[in-house]
Amino acid sequence: MYQNKFLEYLSVERHASQHTIIAYTNDLQQFTDFMAADYEQTNLALVEGKQVRAWIVHLLNNDKTPRTVRRKLATLKSFYRYLRSRAIIDKDPMLKVIAPKMGKRLPNFVQEDKMNVLLDEIDFPNTYSGHRNRLILELFYMTGMRRSELIQLQEKNIDYANAILKISGKGGKQRILPLTKDLPERLRQFSVLKKETFPKSDHPELFYTDKGKPLYPKLVYNIVHRYLSQVTTIEQRSPHTIRHS
Repeated sequence: MYQNKFLEYLSVERHASQHTIIAYTNDLQQFTDFMAADYEQTNLALVEGKQVRAWIVHLLNNDKTPRTVRRKLATLKSFYRYLRSRAIIDKDPMLKVIAPKMGKRLPNFVQEDKMNVLLDEIDFPNTYSGHRNRLILELFYMTGMRRSELIQLQEKNIDYANAILKISGKGGKQRILPLTKDLPERLRQFSVLKKETFPKSDHPELFYTDKGKPLYPKLVYNIVHRYLSQVTTIEQRSPHTIRHS
């Protein structure tokens, strides 16, 4: 309904290039299609932030890179700023939307190909600590969350239905981090495993040490760097057999 007026505004008032107009048109059409298919909503002025976050998850699950997702979100931000400036909406749904991290960082930078080797080539034991360690690495990589945030993460922070994490950062500001693919279900299964492994532990944190106590920074550091060292060993041993994406 408002998309055409926005595109006309970009062309006439902002003198945007034809390339930009085409990109914005495609992004808005994809978002419109998603809203119609998943929420039966065709009026983008009525969109809520949680629905934009669901679109982020949808894009990531369909192998869109964080760079591509961030560009598409930039389109939506411009669109909703336009609606706000025209008093079409009084609340911007993009205000609490967090774009996926660029570069995908662990506590120490890990290139994408190394992370692929880590998750594809290394066997994580079918134990509490094995499942915990893999989830720690995946959460760092997929969300870009800080080490302190991971240590303090509680099950109540996980929205399984919408595939997001709700993180309280500095100053009490809440961040929403999207989860991808089967991660929410594996987090749910891990929570069950943790309770079975440590039935008498009542700490609220999601991740425990091997003794049922909350994690601490040095342990998280050691877990990450132990596995990164294994990646380096694999690459040195088989430099021509590992496929880099």
